Amino acid sequence: MEKHDLLHEFPEYQSKIHELKLQDSHFKKLFEEYDEIEHEIRRLNSGVELASDAIIHAKKAKLLHIKDAIFAILASN
Repeated sequence: MEKHDLLHEFPEYQSKIHELKLQDSHFKKLFEEYDEIEHEIRRLNSGVELASDAIIHAKKAKLLHIKDAIFAILASN
């Protein structure tokens, strides 16, 4: 499975991501939550862990919601 971590998703914002992780606690929390869910989805898709399609779909939907929130912060700063 292809990596979907934020540095791969938003390479043009790498320095801004690093800066916001250090300066903005809300952004840091979103970043960490995104990273955790992205890892969970990768484990589920690789078969390391098992889950129903509904659970996987819910995790992917949550990941997209967090990604949208992160992008809004990146684009506004």
